[in-house]
Amino acid sequence: MKPYKEHYSALIKLGLPIIVGQLGVIIVSFADTFMVGQHGTEDLAAASFVNNMFNLAIIFATGFSYGLTPIVGRLFGAKGQKREIGSVLRSALLANGAIAFLLMLLMGALYLNIGNLGQPAELLGLMRPYYLVLLLTMPFVMLFNAFKQFSDGITDTRTPMWILLFGNLLNIVGNYMLIFGKWGAPELGLLGAGISTLLSRMVMLAVFMLLFFHGKRYREYARGFMQGKVTKGNMRELNRIGLPVALQMGMETASFSLATIMVGWIGTAALAAHQIMCTVGQLGFMMYYGMAAAVAVRVSNFSGSGDKADIRRAANAGFHLTLLLAVAASFAIYFMRRSIGGIFTDDADVALLVAQLAVPFILYQFGDGLQCNFSNALRGIADVKPVMLYAFIAYFVISLPAGYLFGFLFGWGLPGVWLSFPFGLTSAGVMFYLRFRSRVGD
Repeated sequence: MKPYKEHYSALIKLGLPIIVGQLGVIIVSFADTFMVGQHGTEDLAAASFVNNMFNLAIIFATGFSYGLTPIVGRLFGAKGQKREIGSVLRSALLANGAIAFLLMLLMGALYLNIGNLGQPAELLGLMRPYYLVLLLTMPFVMLFNAFKQFSDGITDTRTPMWILLFGNLLNIVGNYMLIFGKWGAPELGLLGAGISTLLSRMVMLAVFMLLFFHGKRYREYARGFMQGKVTKGNMRELNRIGLPVALQMGMETASFSLATIMVGWIGTAALAAHQIMCTVGQLGFMMYYGMAAAVAVRVSNFSGSGDKADIRRAANAGFHLTLLLAVAASFAIYFMRRSIGGIFTDDADVALLVAQLAVPFILYQFGDGLQCNFSNALRGIADVKPVMLYAFIAYFVISLPAGYLFGFLFGWGLPGVWLSFPFGLTSAGVMFYLRFRSRVGD
């Protein structure tokens, strides 16, 4: 284990700040689910469907924005490139804005067909207005992502972290006011949660823009932004790196989103339980992905010097740490399985279904950690195109058919649908690992 010690230390140092930033996303997701669940089971079930549909778009958008970070990082490494970075950010904002527009069109088309997806009729009146409000948040999400990845690329990870935490606190306060009608606000239930999310995302973008254009730290970058031009070269580079990552992450999320449609066929209680466990599952995923992002940084550093031995050690050390996180998450879920549902809702049927999902949840933690770690290791060596094919096989050829088989043909219901996740995530992780090993050797 001696060769790994320095890698463990470096990965923890890099990964912890990223994880802290991701915790803000988890906190607001927990708060949303808790408060919406307290307002009513139907609100929680409607939120489950809509949130899972939008998770697909949000994750795709986030993956695309990752294409900016290595470009900015390369320029940042060469002194005197601040204005060039500002110019690249100008191109990135246009690219991210275009992706936001396309995603709004796609999600708008899905909105027009909500009634044809077999969801409980009593939930449609709650789903539709909440869906439209979340649709309006897409441009703010994409533009904020561009600023965040720019900031990460110049090693300023604290600024986006604090803005995220502030925005999430604002969202929680807004939820309390608008869901339950506190402090003179109207009681809007699920719609109130959507309005709060929209307002917080608008504020986060506004704060980042204010700091960028008027803060001393970003002065030279802002000058480059104002003087720079959108170039075809920058746009091609952003698309070359960002689109494969976006598609890989999007297909993984799509397997969960499409599984949500199947869960809706089972009923309202199943949708509510599914939402609770998806929210809890984000805790593990965000921790794994924070550590995996650190792996991508370390691997890319060693890739630049051609040091294959340390490339392998960095990736393996990252998986060791991720595996420890997965074990900790699994023990926590197992021992709390009978009480988790009661935290979010008073509905006994929903709480029972949540407890039944503990076993499939634990089974997919290994695969989730494996695929997070080695997909990021592949990004570190700039081998991003093959992950699209592997993701398609894992999530669409293996996971989704398995969910229908176990959930409906075998008659296992909601736990059966969830049993498909270990198959999809683990098969993706194995394929990513084998590809990585073929590129860097044993």
